[in-house]
Amino acid sequence: MLVFKTSSEEETYAFGQNLAKLLKAGDVLCLSGNLGTGKTLLSQGIANGLKVVEAATSPTFTVLNVYEGMTEKGQELSIYHFDLYRLEHPSELADIGFDHYVEANGVAIIEWPEKFAEFLPENRLWITIKYGETANERVIHAKADGSRYTEFCEELKQIAHSCYRYSHPCV
Repeated sequence: MLVFKTSSEEETYAFGQNLAKLLKAGDVLCLSGNLGTGKTLLSQGIANGLKVVEAATSPTFTVLNVYEGMTEKGQELSIYHFDLYRLEHPSELADIGFDHYVEANGVAIIEWPEKFAEFLPENRLWITIKYGETANERVIHAKADGSRYTEFCEELKQIAHSCYRYSHPCV
């Protein structure tokens, strides 16, 4: 597990931009954390890093927003941004085509994944954001599930090491 600390909203946003540099088609990011910890802010940073033209918004009331972005290498990449907070029953996942989007050739960003953890792909990057010691500090835990994300964490460690306070090795 990797642990990073950001000290402002701008740093959390920038962390998302750095994370975006490593994303490729088929990636699944699970963003967990209490209300107000910065899941949507991190998602916005990711979207900006993937050159999404329109501003990414919290999908809380729409459950799913789809954005068209682009990798640093100029490859088009769809972003499927889920917010499962308001869903109550697993059948609602089928109603929104959850499996279709998660298995599509884009990047799935899933807020509140713990609500339906048993329906998530086994291979994923699980990011938990917690409040830090100050009002603006956030502690970001990144846990790799699957070999793709173990490699991803190693790359993230290299990119982010110079930008954020890092405290644990990737395992």
